[in-house]
Amino acid sequence: MSRRSGRLQAKNVKCESENDSPAALAPRKRKYEEIEPTDEHQQDTHRHKYEIQGCWSQITTGTVTPCILIETPQKETEMSPDMSKFTRYRFKNLFISPCPLPELSWATSNDVWVKMLDKETRYLHSSHVLQNHHLLNRDMRSILMDWLIEVSEVYSLHRDTFYLAQDFFDRFMLTQNSLSKSMLQLIGVTCLFIAAKLEEIYPPKINEFAYVTDGACCEDDIIQMELIILKALKWELCPVTAIAWLNLYLQVSSLKEMPKLLLPQYSQEQFIQIAQLLDLCILDLPSLDFKYRILAAAALYHYTSMEVVAKATGLEWDCISECVQWMTPFASAARRSPPIELQMTKKVLPDDLHNIQTHTNYLEMLDEVGAHRVTVLLDGQSPLSVGGILTPPKSTEKITL
Repeated sequence: MSRRSGRLQAKNVKCESENDSPAALAPRKRKYEEIEPTDEHQQDTHRHKYEIQGCWSQITTGTVTPCILIETPQKETEMSPDMSKFTRYRFKNLFISPCPLPELSWATSNDVWVKMLDKETRYLHSSHVLQNHHLLNRDMRSILMDWLIEVSEVYSLHRDTFYLAQDFFDRFMLTQNSLSKSMLQLIGVTCLFIAAKLEEIYPPKINEFAYVTDGACCEDDIIQMELIILKALKWELCPVTAIAWLNLYLQVSSLKEMPKLLLPQYSQEQFIQIAQLLDLCILDLPSLDFKYRILAAAALYHYTSMEVVAKATGLEWDCISECVQWMTPFASAARRSPPIELQMTKKVLPDDLHNIQTHTNYLEMLDEVGAHRVTVLLDGQSPLSVGGILTPPKSTEKITL
């Protein structure tokens, strides 16, 4: 073998040994690993397409969406078995009065009615509002409410503004203890200030509310009390007041063939008469024992009939009989009072005059109601009386058993 052939043979052996080294095998291994995951990815993609096609095949025509809700394994929910066996039936709450509202174009009548009734369970009020305030009595509250009505008339505030302030005051007093008499005017004017900002388009300025207190309250006092009241009420400021229920009842009872619930169709004079009765009743503390819708229905009954009340309220006689009986002396006093006339003002449109709060001699009418109650009480009792005042017998005249 020549020298040249020996060198060629050695060169071929060296090339084969280099090809068999780990450095040479590494590129091949990487190339194989790059090809293998690609095949697995294609298999996953094909499997995913098959699952999607399976889901789409289960969807019938006319459904809202082609998606199927698949529960994630991270959130395992316990599915309790349905033991009622009434999944196909829907039941009606028999304890909710039937909805008297007509069909509405902007909402469902039943939903609106249920939400209005639901607010009565959220915004609670009670005649025990002064139970935890030993320095206060019901006459002080009556005087304060009468003054708020007068302030509302001076500033041409809406009736619902006063009734919102009355609701805020009574619910706030339920959350407090042992308030003094000097705080009542500040609390009352602050409640009216909050209600005006909610209800009025152009509410009076805070300095105007401070002015009507004749220096008893300043603007800083009203601002501080406003924060206290809002926190105590937990910012729940949207009750359905008694005057709002009355407005709805009269509107429903006056609807024609083409119902337009948002446009007033009742008589303004009739509304003012019934509203005057409600104003008088709300001054008396026991009025808080009744729900606002019951108060409005009883007031409507005294000026209309039970047929109208049943149509407008969906309530039966058993629901309002107690309130009607309690309200009877108030209705008699209101009828004997001179009727309130509408006062034309430049700031209020003629169609909205009946919604502006008016004031009359409510405290005198309330005294008349109190005198009537005392007379009825005396006629129904049989103890000894001297000069119309009930007196118990002397201890020496008591009969011993």
